[in-house]
Amino acid sequence: MAAQPGRPDRGIAVAGLLRLVVALGRSGIRADKREGDGATPRGRFRPVRVWWRADRGPRPRTGLPVRRIDPADAWCEDPADRRYNRPFRRRGGEAGDRLWRDDRLYDLIIELDHNTRPRVAGRGSAVFVHLARETFGPTAGCVGFDPAALRRLVARIGPDTRIVIGR
Repeated sequence: MAAQPGRPDRGIAVAGLLRLVVALGRSGIRADKREGDGATPRGRFRPVRVWWRADRGPRPRTGLPVRRIDPADAWCEDPADRRYNRPFRRRGGEAGDRLWRDDRLYDLIIELDHNTRPRVAGRGSAVFVHLARETFGPTAGCVGFDPAALRRLVARIGPDTRIVIGR
């Protein structure tokens, strides 16, 4: 994936012969990703698992592990928390990026291994490949795909797939 010239928040994903427009972080692609900077991290990433909302679609076919999203699922974005950049079960008003959202952005997610080995506090969390807004507006640092394109990608990836952002 590479940013479009003049549009740091838009990119082109190449998958075989396909070239697909994607939404990127509002700050474009950056090698020095920081928590909350709105940048999509540059690098080569391994897809870890697929998350999906069962109430909004069938279980996706994929070569990756699949996990159903429920209302308590969240992602820790607090660099001071021991759960930083990991999923957790959210209780009450506890902080965290809710995976169960009213909009459709997280109906289907590919979890990437960004900042996992080792996890470094403040280097960015919750970097996913997920659904784009209808307008392909910028993400908070993820990669947003058209729904049909994301379903096709999910069906074709497995543990040996690598996702390259910024060339």
